[in-house]
Amino acid sequence: MAIKSYDLVILAAGMGSRFGGLKQVQPVGPAGELIIEYSIYDALRAGFNRLVLVIRKDIEADFRASIGKRLESRIDVSYVYQELDSNLPTGREAGARTKPWGTGHAVLVAQQAVRGPFAVINADDFYGASGYAELARHFDRTGATVKPSYAMVGYPLKQTLSEFGTVSRGLCATDAQERLKNITEITKIEKLAAGGAQYTDASGVMKQLTGEEIVSMNFWGFTPAVFPQLEKLFADFFAKNGNEPKAEFYLPTSISTLNERGEAEVALLKSNDAWFGITYREDLAASQSAVQALVAAKQYPSPLWGV
Repeated sequence: MAIKSYDLVILAAGMGSRFGGLKQVQPVGPAGELIIEYSIYDALRAGFNRLVLVIRKDIEADFRASIGKRLESRIDVSYVYQELDSNLPTGREAGARTKPWGTGHAVLVAQQAVRGPFAVINADDFYGASGYAELARHFDRTGATVKPSYAMVGYPLKQTLSEFGTVSRGLCATDAQERLKNITEITKIEKLAAGGAQYTDASGVMKQLTGEEIVSMNFWGFTPAVFPQLEKLFADFFAKNGNEPKAEFYLPTSISTLNERGEAEVALLKSNDAWFGITYREDLAASQSAVQALVAAKQYPSPLWGV
């Protein structure tokens, strides 16, 4: 019987402008562990055995020195680079743009290193162990299908808000059986003191959210079939938005498009664990407290790697 091999793609090209620096290198664990280390730890025990790190060339030296050296003795690591001219449609140029093209583009550049079914996460988000286990089970039970079969691990919105500023989230619509229908990217979501949240839509209308809505936190499960699909969607995006310096090729929007067109099936998986992340510098202390509580509850050892 063939040995199953699953990859973990971590999107780490962002410098964290709202946080004020390379937020991926901020320690959250009691022994100085980084969020990315807990992600690797959870992925390894769920059966993932290869790591693909999506970074930028200009942060490579610092990234390898502060993060790479922590991981390379734990898991097989490959690096790929998200640059302005990476994987552009044939004959296209980046023009006056100064930042990469978004999360969909970041996954696209990982194509050269991915070998089989793979998960995608953000470097600065803590997802909890159960999501990785759910994705591994999804891969285990998904064989040959008529159309590509992907998965997304979703979280209730209320678990993903910041006390210190607005956030952007992919709002998931589901059918009566709670299967994924589509994802709408919404920005500037503000947590309300009375509970729930609010945001202003594209037409300037204030919308209310209960906090129970399921949102995408960029925790995905794919097969390599997604790459030619993303290439086509990116070409369409570029034709419409190539001259827009702030336009983003969002991964959730792209997968939602495939789902709505019937070009892929997307299972909506749910995690039993709390999500937390570092969007603003003030989020760091809360993340450290959350990890300390998990360590105290014996969900993680300290030091994490036993040394």
